[in-house]
Amino acid sequence: MVITFVMDQFGETSNGTTMTAMRFADILRKKGHELRVLTASKIEGDGIYVLPEFRIPVFQSIVDKQGMKFAEPDAEIMKKAIEGSDVVHMLMPFWASGAAVDIANELHIATTAAFHIQPENMTYSVHMGKIPVANKLIYTFLRNKFYKKFNYIHCPSQMMKDLLVKNKYRGNIFAISNGVCEDFMKKDIPRPEKYRDKYVILMVGRYSHEKRQDLIIKAIGSSKYNDKIQLVLAGKGPTKSELERLGKKYLKNPVEFPFLQKDELIDLINTCDLYVHSSDAESEAISCIEAFTCGLVPVISDSKLCATKQFALSEHNLFKKGDYNSLREKIEWFIEHPDEKEKLSRAYLEYSKQFAIDACVDRLIEVFQTAIDENRIKWENAEKEKEYISHLSAREVKAYDKGKKKYLKNLDKQNKNDFTESYINTVLH
Repeated sequence: MVITFVMDQFGETSNGTTMTAMRFADILRKKGHELRVLTASKIEGDGIYVLPEFRIPVFQSIVDKQGMKFAEPDAEIMKKAIEGSDVVHMLMPFWASGAAVDIANELHIATTAAFHIQPENMTYSVHMGKIPVANKLIYTFLRNKFYKKFNYIHCPSQMMKDLLVKNKYRGNIFAISNGVCEDFMKKDIPRPEKYRDKYVILMVGRYSHEKRQDLIIKAIGSSKYNDKIQLVLAGKGPTKSELERLGKKYLKNPVEFPFLQKDELIDLINTCDLYVHSSDAESEAISCIEAFTCGLVPVISDSKLCATKQFALSEHNLFKKGDYNSLREKIEWFIEHPDEKEKLSRAYLEYSKQFAIDACVDRLIEVFQTAIDENRIKWENAEKEKEYISHLSAREVKAYDKGKKKYLKNLDKQNKNDFTESYINTVLH
């Protein structure tokens, strides 16, 4: 099939959603599908259609600090990318995706959407993350302005699916993991000399308030093993300077802040002793899956807004949300129980097999195909309806519309997209 991704940022590995889009695109191409990408990232390659970057007055500095880009719609470029597609998949609910929906509808092409950005990802950036009404408003806004246009929505975890249903998102919502590429595996890597006498704790992710890297620093700083532990925070983001100050205040060993390419990251994971995922809000956390796919045991926040907690295989893998004392206790337990950690490492290697990206992409392809089939039937029925109505008088058209309205009223919201075929068949037969 011919698939078009609409992804504001592509080819730049500054966030998890971009990484997911790039990996999905690579696997889809390997499976023989034609993949096109509409993006604001200035990259070259087959199927890449570059849109202008949309700069936001006043708030652009915040966007830049987050390492993000927004694409500005360009009808000519977008129509060129979308024409001939079987399905157009929107990975972000922003301006370019909104315009792409309209163009795809005009061309009678199927559309699907992904829900990757939790409202908390935005509200924490402006210090409003713990205000429920602020997050609720964003869920409602995104639903009414964007997601209500789709009958097929992909989200990366069951927690996110439950939140969407709770916030009255309709249609078919699929919880499919973003998956881990096959390169992530347990490897026998020589330990760097600088880590020879250290217990290395790793977290991978954007430096931002909702990720709560500050908790890890405080947990280690209050630990009796402070002088033994080396903390590595891999990523980039706007709170780096704050984390550097905290590290200097609490830790005996300076925090490392690397930003790594995939192969370097895999090697790093395989030289660490423990993974911590401290985030208050997370739709999945692919970085955590990548870590335990290499056999690195995780300690995860039990926050109700953190889907990552689903990966806890024992009570020792969870700490109390926002409580650095609880996190310290878990870290110290693993330091003092290496044999138990080794058992969990083996368990995680087995558990990780279900998150292979190849299987996850196959599930997404099934969603695309279902959307394509439904879209084809919808437009065939529209033609049938148009043909049928063309032979009616004005009075008969009015009666038809009245009957159609009544028929719709008796269907639940989930099935309203499917009403046309059955209604026409009822009328025609």
